[in-house]
Amino acid sequence: MSLAVSPFGAGAAGRSGPAGLLRRHWPLVPLAATVLLLLAPIAAGDASTSGKVGPADAASLLLVVVCAVQALRGRVRELSPLGVLVLGVPAVGLAVATATAGDPYAALPGFVRYLQVFVLVPAAIVLLVRDAGEFRLAAGCFVVLALVQGAVGVVQFATHTGASYQGEDIRAVGTFGPGDVMGMATVVAYGLVAATAAALAPGLPGRVRRIAGGAALVLVVPLVLSFSRGAWIATVGAAVLVMVLAGIRRALKVLLALVAAGVVLVGGFGVGSEMVAERLTSITQVSSAPDQSVTDRYTMWAAAGSMWRERPAVGVGLKGFPANRDGHSSLGLSSGSDTAGAGQAYIRQPLLSPHNMYLLVLSEQGLIGLTALAGGWAALLVAGLRRCARGGAGIRDCGLIAVGLFVWQLIDFLYADIGGPSTVLTGVIIGLAAWWALPSPSGGDTAAAAAGGRTGLVAAPRAASGADGR
Repeated sequence: MSLAVSPFGAGAAGRSGPAGLLRRHWPLVPLAATVLLLLAPIAAGDASTSGKVGPADAASLLLVVVCAVQALRGRVRELSPLGVLVLGVPAVGLAVATATAGDPYAALPGFVRYLQVFVLVPAAIVLLVRDAGEFRLAAGCFVVLALVQGAVGVVQFATHTGASYQGEDIRAVGTFGPGDVMGMATVVAYGLVAATAAALAPGLPGRVRRIAGGAALVLVVPLVLSFSRGAWIATVGAAVLVMVLAGIRRALKVLLALVAAGVVLVGGFGVGSEMVAERLTSITQVSSAPDQSVTDRYTMWAAAGSMWRERPAVGVGLKGFPANRDGHSSLGLSSGSDTAGAGQAYIRQPLLSPHNMYLLVLSEQGLIGLTALAGGWAALLVAGLRRCARGGAGIRDCGLIAVGLFVWQLIDFLYADIGGPSTVLTGVIIGLAAWWALPSPSGGDTAAAAAGGRTGLVAAPRAASGADGR
């Protein structure tokens, strides 16, 4: 058995060179590409990304193809019966929602998208990621993506070249443009949570934890400048959970550092202090004096509930929310949201979803679809937390990262749903969470990590070995 360098450490195994690492871990190249290709900018004025296949989506398709080839060759991880159930049942719910839709042909694109994000990509990751080192590689890609997109966002704020916000082109949106204002906030939050988890992980080298902690502090800046209330709430919730899982003493140190960074950022340098304070205040004004975006959101939530009551078992069908929205909405719903800036002219974007993933699934797929999807997510969360509580031999950092990212996604689903280029990362997050929560019955991932000890190295099988590295 040979040793491969973990993305969170270095050692003598690095002498094998990049070519050797590539030969051993080539199936993970499409996974890294799925994350990093989101650095590619969206053309100015291309505000509508619905139904379009971007570079990251193409990479995810290649990931699925590679997984299928490796499965035929017997070189994937063994999947437990629970794993088969959790990853397979959503496909049944999606098929039912498509077949019972008012227009099944119109629902087919939605079926393909959901199948990609919630079934195929997660399953491919669970089967292809063989050990903790490959998991860390994927997590490292999230941090790299967040740092680059965050840097672009900070420059946009400083130079007034971002998306329009309160009459000024200052909103940090990265390369996603004003048509997808949540894109940068989402990927930056992913990177911040992953970096925070790595900084708190007891099994990683001190140098790696310090670098991860520095990255987390840096990423606070673009997250704040995204002015995304939902991303802020989800990040705080996920970060607090990660801190609790890592231990109170470690959590207090990181929490104090993050609070200090926020005070210096907003209070000391005055970085958007008035706008940030106003945005924070608006979170609590959901009933007394809500802004139009909050009013629209509540109106669409009510419309989603009305659609579900009309067809409680199967919903109105995939892609059915936009067609049924007006018939279930009150007069308080506006015609759309205004987008401009970051190289794009003024565009009025229609409101085509309730901006709540659970209500979107409930309205379009009914109780059958919601039970299949959300039930699987609940099972992954419980299993992931239980494994974190038991600890992991040499892979505790993987658990903190997986649970942190997954909890962020589950909280964010209360304020957002799928849509835009960054949607494919939702499938990656679910896949990483499933990899942690559903370990191989043979225990190959844990054994491989333990072989690396505390040096930052993990064991990797030779090219001709089996799926578990035995």
